[in-house]
Amino acid sequence: MRVALLATLSTFALVACGPSAESGDSSEQQTAAAETNDYGYETYSDDNLADTMASNDDRYMDESGSDAGSEDATPTDLPDSEERPIMQAQVVLDRAGFGPGVIDGKMGMSTENALLGFQEANDLETSGKLDDATKEALKDWERIPATRVVTIPTSWSDATYSDIPDDTAAKAKMERLGYRSLDERVAERFHTTVDVLKRLNPNGKPAGSQTGTGSQGNSGAEGADDRSSSATPSSTSSSTGGASKTSEGFFRAGQQIRVPNIGADRIAPGSLEDTDWQRTLASLGVGTEQPEVDRIVVSKSEDTLKAYKGDTLVAMFTVSSGSSEFPLPLGEWDIVGEAYNPPYSYDPEVLGQGEGETYTLPPGPNGMVGVVWIDLSKEHYGIHGTPEPETIGRAQSSGCVRLTNWDAARLSQMVSTDTAVEFVA
Repeated sequence: MRVALLATLSTFALVACGPSAESGDSSEQQTAAAETNDYGYETYSDDNLADTMASNDDRYMDESGSDAGSEDATPTDLPDSEERPIMQAQVVLDRAGFGPGVIDGKMGMSTENALLGFQEANDLETSGKLDDATKEALKDWERIPATRVVTIPTSWSDATYSDIPDDTAAKAKMERLGYRSLDERVAERFHTTVDVLKRLNPNGKPAGSQTGTGSQGNSGAEGADDRSSSATPSSTSSSTGGASKTSEGFFRAGQQIRVPNIGADRIAPGSLEDTDWQRTLASLGVGTEQPEVDRIVVSKSEDTLKAYKGDTLVAMFTVSSGSSEFPLPLGEWDIVGEAYNPPYSYDPEVLGQGEGETYTLPPGPNGMVGVVWIDLSKEHYGIHGTPEPETIGRAQSSGCVRLTNWDAARLSQMVSTDTAVEFVA
């Protein structure tokens, strides 16, 4: 586990992804706590500084110490209305460091990549399928349920959620590019989408709970696109053009909901010097207990980033990297630093859009490089997060390597200036 993160650099040049990202006062203002403590948000316990929706992974530990579960692992959880084998595999892979991207209960490219990474790390045939050998290798985690029920912290009602305009000049006037809605914030906390959360909570209630008719809630078959949102607990979310969402939504603070059972979210006391970054990790469901890696390899053709300790593959994530205009710079590079929640200097000429006015955009999870920028020795190139996790592996980047915010945050704790970086075709 890293004791402290790399010092935030003052200025980065991101010419391929954008002109620059600068460090600054970028605290997670929307995690203001209902209770006063040293960390600025409601923590799970004195020895786990994740938020109050933490997975409490210790409850799955058996006497041998493996993450195998126990009969009373989730004594307060409502039983789910159905089995979700693909989502269960996704949450286990996510916990193990082989990121399936957005957890949605579907077998897509990111989940196949995660399976390929897990299979390679465990000397299995690399099929990318949830085959019998892979299921056997995953049996140590089979009693970790696919979902759990949590209560959205009441303090989240005090946060400010704002539509984000499409116009760059209007974005530059904002104090922060934070979450558009509580719905979006909850979805990112559990590495999923609002639509998946709606399927897990039909009619605004956790799947498996008693509905008003006395029958079990039914979220539909896993992977089905059932987006019914009748009888919402708060006003229904809508859009105002582009990707913007209103601040109103389907879920509300204090509500009990079913979510993907992501783990590996423990934040160890004293592990971080930057409390703003600590709050960001809590808001992403990312813990501090990550392996240190010696080398990362980004494959343009496979859309993957592999992280190695020695010759052992310990983590893998799906990425977007490069474009025809800004190709991924193949070769070997060094990491020169990291910036957390960085502001962003927008220059249309640098982005290949012709001459135009430059702007400094505020930080936030919906910023152009997300919550973190890992600066590389190749000038203007880096590894960073994104405000659009669903596009990872499906859309080109402006030359840099782009991950979901939660995967980028996790990776940033694995690497240091001693970590070698290789970009391959």
